[in-house]
Amino acid sequence: MTRSSMSREEIVRALSGILRDVTGLPSERVDEDKAFVADLELDSLRMVQIVVAAEDRFGVTISEEKAWELRTVADAVTWIQDALESGAAHEGHPSRVAVAAPATSLTTGDHR
Repeated sequence: MTRSSMSREEIVRALSGILRDVTGLPSERVDEDKAFVADLELDSLRMVQIVVAAEDRFGVTISEEKAWELRTVADAVTWIQDALESGAAHEGHPSRVAVAAPATSLTTGDHR
């Protein structure tokens, strides 16, 4: 099955697998009405890891701005599905936008 012919359910399953692999969340906790931060308690580093894994899995490039607009699993699934259907997805290794989280001192917790 090509990426462009993935059903919404297949995208949800694949995204759920990414979340499980990156965060250890059980797949049954992941459904479309869950918010990444409020419900699944993901921090910015985990979100960056999920974006990178989703880009690789689906062959899409998710801009930094778009990544922060995707608040729920449903938002991400809809965006990925639209990208696949519109032909915005591409085969091979996607180019990425560098996403940087603020540096935090491990000892003091101070942001730099």
